[in-house]
Amino acid sequence: MDLSTQYMGLDLKNPIVASSSPLTWALESSLALQKAGAAAIIMPSLFEEQIEHEQAQLDRFIHQQSIGHSETNGFHPQLTDYMDYQNKYLNQLELLKRELSIPVIASLNGISEGGWVQNAQDLEQAGADALELNIYYVAANPEESSAQVEQRYLSVFEAVKQCVKIPVGVKLTHQFSAISSMVKQLEQAGAAGISLFNRFYQPDIDLETLHIEPKLELSSSSEALLRIRWIAILRHQLSLSLAITGGMHSSEDVLKGLLAGADITCMCSVLLEKGPEHIGRVLEQMSLWMMDKEYESVNQLKGSLSYINAVNPAAFERANYVEILNSYSPASGVQV
Repeated sequence: MDLSTQYMGLDLKNPIVASSSPLTWALESSLALQKAGAAAIIMPSLFEEQIEHEQAQLDRFIHQQSIGHSETNGFHPQLTDYMDYQNKYLNQLELLKRELSIPVIASLNGISEGGWVQNAQDLEQAGADALELNIYYVAANPEESSAQVEQRYLSVFEAVKQCVKIPVGVKLTHQFSAISSMVKQLEQAGAAGISLFNRFYQPDIDLETLHIEPKLELSSSSEALLRIRWIAILRHQLSLSLAITGGMHSSEDVLKGLLAGADITCMCSVLLEKGPEHIGRVLEQMSLWMMDKEYESVNQLKGSLSYINAVNPAAFERANYVEILNSYSPASGVQV
């Protein structure tokens, strides 16, 4: 069974990629992911915000004591053995590239054009096989139009694309009014791939303390359906690579994503729950299903149920909307 696929110009042995998580940071767990069958790993994001925060803390630590006491200027601490966050990330990337035989995709989250560009160049120099732009932006300003939000994404991508030679993709949120148009604009700007969709962490309210607190919820397979739907709609409109991220837990999820037209499927939550070895089980179950359905390769499988190839393409849009709503039955004992 030929499980190989291609993503952003990279030849991969199968369509399962370990997405950004603590597992794709440490060497030991990354090696375990590779051994289990992961075709590539995506490192956790390098955050420009964290770089700036750390630098501000160091400035206060080193220089604040001398305010009003000029004679102390010659006694500032010497940080000869200190490894800052940015260099720690780049060193870890170099280590993973040196020890792994599968591609290592770096992830970048910036806050300024200069930061996006400089950090992208540093990641390329450290050996990243490709770069994923993790653009986290909540469009909360009522004075900013949807066109301006889209331009923000395009400007970030274009600035990075001009300064590096490795493939660059974008991890998108589903919160666009016209997803097809947004993705097409990124393709025309030179994006090598699009990952659908980013799972933003949602703030929660603590009813006891009345504090706003960050909350991390792992995904479930039900979240895959939104991604599968949009992959199926987009597949025939685009020539760039498409990845599903969010809700990929089982061989069934992966197969549905591939049938819709994804080139790769990214796993994260399920690997944190069940460990790297889960990838091997999924690949085995995929192969058995493909053999039973007489598929010889992933490339033969990909997109065979996308919008353009589906028997009822309207099912990906609106045709069954009323029928689905009316088909739901209330729980036993509930009066309607």
